[in-house]
This record gives sequence, structure tokens and C-alpha cells, in this order.
Amino acid sequence: MKWQPVLAVAIALAAGLGGYAMVGRPGLQSAPAPRFQPNPDLTPQAEQASKALLDNFGDVRAWLTLSDALIRAKRTESAVAALQSALEAIPGNADLWVQMGVALVAHADGEVVPAARLAFDRAARLSPEHPAPSYFLGLAWLQSAEVDRALETWRALQARSAPDAPWRPLLDRQIVVAETMKQMGVGQGMMPQPGMAAQGESAR
Repeated sequence: MKWQPVLAVAIALAAGLGGYAMVGRPGLQSAPAPRFQPNPDLTPQAEQASKALLDNFGDVRAWLTLSDALIRAKRTESAVAALQSALEAIPGNADLWVQMGVALVAHADGEVVPAARLAFDRAARLSPEHPAPSYFLGLAWLQSAEVDRALETWRALQARSAPDAPWRPLLDRQIVVAETMKQMGVGQGMMPQPGMAAQGESAR
């Protein structure tokens, strides 16, 4: 399975909260329209996505574009609400579950809260080879000072990622950060200092 290069931005979000657009795979089935009427009045891309959803509520790519625009505008609560509507219509799409997890992480200022963890777990069950759930699972372990588990999760992702995968540089830097934290004794009776888990991604 080949993911779009913008997946790297999803990984960067966990550290820098700089925004994320998980461009989905084409050819997805449409779904009947529930209640949500998106009108974010943001970027031209978001407006176009909003109009696309009025014509086809099952347009996954439009949902991802819209929710990304809301996250970038720091309207994370609206992004979560929009994705809840999307998942009511299309509950079996892994990219939407990843995006829901990302929106929840953004809403929690970078913390992988239990609701986000559940969203990533659901995405991983739907698409086991999807890289984003493994990345965020590793981040959750790191935030809990479970450095060895974070490294185990990230090294497994690293091993199954192509050398030129767009998320590899970011993943590799986070592994270095985790290794440094381990050397400092984190996970052995020492809790991580605020921002330590993210400092490897602060410069983008």
C-alpha cells in the first residue's frame, strides 16, 4: 500500500501541531448524507471540499481536506465534529479514523488521549500496514514514559517502511529522541520533561 507524501505532515503534527492532511485513497464508495452541512469559510480548498460534500457526502478526500483546514485554523472541536459525521457515513475507512485521531491529538495540544488511541487502534485494525497508527501508538508510549515500548513500536514501523518513505526522516528523528530519553533514564523511575517527546520534531 502506498500512502501520499503528505503523511509525513501527519507525523509532524504529533510534535509540532502544524496541521495535517491525510489524503485518502481514490475509488471509495459513497454514502447517504446525514445531518452535517460543512461550511467552514476558510481556505479555497476547504470551500471546495465543503461544496463537494454537499454533492457527495461520501467523498473521503473532501472530508480529509475539510478537517485538515479546521485543524490548521485551530478549530479542532469543529474538526472532530465533522469527522464524527464522516464516520457515521463511512465507518470502515482507515484514513478517516486516522484523521479523527489526529484531530483529537491536536485538540489535546499534542497528547495522545484515550479517545485518539481508540481511533488509531480502529484504523490499525482496518488497515494493518497503515503507518500513522503505529507512529501515534509509539508517541503514546513515549508520553507515558514507556520508552522501550515506544522504541519497539517505532523500530517495527521503521523496519517495514521503505528508505524513501516520506515519513522516514521524521520517524528516524523521533527514534533518536526516544533513545536519548532512554539514556537519560526515562522509563526507569524518571518521567519525561514537558516537550521532550516532541523536541526532535520542533524544527520543520
